[in-house]
Order: sequence, then C-alpha cells, then structure tokens
Amino acid sequence: MGMDTTIEQPTQARLVTGEGREVPVRAVLRYTANDPLAVFLDFPAEAALHGEEITWTFARSLLDQGLRAPAGHGDVQIWPYGRTRVVLELHSPHGMALMLFQATALRRFLVRTYGMVACGREDVSAVVERGLSALFGGV
Repeated sequence: MGMDTTIEQPTQARLVTGEGREVPVRAVLRYTANDPLAVFLDFPAEAALHGEEITWTFARSLLDQGLRAPAGHGDVQIWPYGRTRVVLELHSPHGMALMLFQATALRRFLVRTYGMVACGREDVSAVVERGLSALFGGV
C-alpha cells in the first residue's frame, strides 16, 4: 500500500486523581482510514488499573465538538478546560477517569485525520457493512 492508512500520535495526558492531583500518563491517539468515523485512544499497561493496555474508542465528531464546547454523554465526554487544555471524562464499569490533554495536541491530531479522510467523506457504507456482518456472523 502506497499510502499509510493509520495515524498514531503519542501524547502526554494528565490523570486527575480523586484528591485533585495530576498524574502524568502517556497515551497514543490513533486514527485509521478503515474506521473513519472513530478515533482511538490507547493507554499503555502502566496507566491502566489492571496492568493491561486499554483502548477507548469514540466518534471523531465528538472530539471535534469537544474542543470547542462540552460534548458527549455516556461513556465519553469532552469539554474545553481553560484556554489551553481539554478534559476527557471516561466512564467504565470500574469507575470514572478525568484526563487532561493539551488542546493543541488534540487539534493537531484532528487536522491530520481530516488530511487523511475529509469530514463528510467517510465511507460509512463499508463500516456499516462490516458492523452488520459482525452482528450477523458474516465473514
């Protein structure tokens, strides 16, 4: 394949603890042309509760909205925090995590994803087909 179909951008996040302390955490923002509506956030094993790496998946449009105004409900919520940072609030069965990211890093990542697959040009039919075949036990 001539064109690289995945973007990976390592980034530094800060985990806000229950006591309000900020703990640095490494994470990787990932985007793939094969799943154009989603962005992936990979945390290494040492960042996760159970010592295994964990990936969060959410809509690219949610990240776009959350850089400007509070967005999302349910498992992933994103909102601007001050002028330079963005909060990701992640909910799992194990609890809730508040992560702070530099807005510039998230914006740079987003711009790179749009360079690969423009907004509104995502081939959703392939995604739907894949989702349905997974659902109905297709190949």
